[in-house]
Amino acid sequence: MRKAGPIAAAAALALVGAGALTYAVAGDEGADGVPSAGSADAGFARDMAVHHQQAVEMSYVVRDRTRDEEVRRLAYDIAQTQANQRGMMLGWLDLWELPKVSADPPMTWMGMGDRAADGEDGALMPGMATRAEMERLGKLNGKQAEIFFLQLMTDHHKGGVHMAQGCVDMCEVGVEKRLARGMVEAQRSEIELMAGMLRERGAAPR
Repeated sequence: MRKAGPIAAAAALALVGAGALTYAVAGDEGADGVPSAGSADAGFARDMAVHHQQAVEMSYVVRDRTRDEEVRRLAYDIAQTQANQRGMMLGWLDLWELPKVSADPPMTWMGMGDRAADGEDGALMPGMATRAEMERLGKLNGKQAEIFFLQLMTDHHKGGVHMAQGCVDMCEVGVEKRLARGMVEAQRSEIELMAGMLRERGAAPR
């Protein structure tokens, strides 16, 4: 069985009917279902869109730094899944007529707004890589690039699971909670997959 198969399947489930999901938020929920700018729904959509963007960037970087098909396939799956999910979340903000940026620090919707002040070198949310780490990834090649990518993405996914679970617990828009639940399941599966890939390369998560 191809190792990335379950990931692709989970991604497909999360992305099925992206247009229908977007319509469901705007249409089926009705005017009373539109969240406020300070809600967990809006905060999660804004912050996870930023979090996802870094994962997409990281994935495309490693695809240029290795010829290993397993790592390249995983990176492609992650990039496609998270780019699509990011588009959905930004689309919801448009439909809700809410800003895509906020004057509040990241993670305020989870009661963690003070973490932004402690964000090291651009890592403003849980699991995000620093600017220095992204630069280092772009300079590595082959096995070294694979290991560092898998370590960075494992941390990134752990942070993403934390944020997505926060939405599962706190968001009120049903379709967004379902997307967040799918993120939790898919990224936990990917964390297990990456742990195995690191072991195969004589390494471990950080």
